[in-house]
Order: sequence, then structure tokens, then C-alpha cells
Amino acid sequence: MGKNVRIMGKPRFGSEPYLISIGNNVTISHDVAFLTHDGATWVFRRQPEYRGLMRFGRIDIEDDCFIGARAILMPGIRIGRRAIVGAGAAVTRSVPPNTVVAGLPARHICSTDEYIERALGRCCRYPEEVLRDRRKLKEVLLQELAPVEEAGAQISGF
Repeated sequence: MGKNVRIMGKPRFGSEPYLISIGNNVTISHDVAFLTHDGATWVFRRQPEYRGLMRFGRIDIEDDCFIGARAILMPGIRIGRRAIVGAGAAVTRSVPPNTVVAGLPARHICSTDEYIERALGRCCRYPEEVLRDRRKLKEVLLQELAPVEEAGAQISGF
């Protein structure tokens, strides 16, 4: 594991965590599943001609990556430098550097630079003192993201 790695919540590193490498400046969101083997071989491993047959694979995450919540990383993949894996994605193939992937199975969405350009219009810049203090951040966010009140709007079913 590299330097400045943030692991949010409880990812699942599986039964072979020694087959996982994580570079520098990587964020792993909650409930990410690292699958370093193919358990489905149990279906046919009892047959004499397949006895002992198993598939294992490394999972390598290079520097400056983000892995979204509940992503599933399959055996034998590499997440390239500056790549972003969207929440809930199932990564079955290696992700090239500077790429954003999402979906089931994960597919190319855009480049990391394109994502940055898109994100600029949806992001706000907050002072460092607010970001360091969770109570201040909560206060600012609740004010900033107050519910939008529309005349006569009703939410049913809650």
C-alpha cells in the first residue's frame, strides 16, 4: 500500500489480500469488493479432469486513483494512473490510465481530464478551515443545500 491512501468504511479485501497492490494518493470508497479469485470454478472442480483447477489474479491500482462505493474489482486487472471507477461498477478488464469507467460491466465513460472539466461546473470551493472542521462543514452544507421549496410541491409515499 502506497502513501496517502484513504480507505473509507469497510472495503472487502477477500481471501488473498496479498494479491492486491494500491499506489499513492488512492481513495477506496466504502464496500468496494476486491475479488482475487474466481469462485465459480467450484461448479466443475469436483470432476476428475478439472481437479485442482483454480483461477487467481492480482489487482493492481496505480497512483492517483479513485474507486467508487460498492465497486467490484475482478481478478487479473490493473487500474491505471489517474483512473476513476464509478460507484457500483463491475471492473472485469484493466482500466487504462486517465480514464473514467462506470457500469455493469464497467465501460469507458470519458477521460479523467474531461471529467475534471465537467465537474468544475458542479463543484464549489470551500475554505480550508471549513474542510478541516466537520461541524463547520455540516453547517455550511446544510445552509447551502437547503431543500428547494416549490409552491404546492408534495412528496408522497414517505
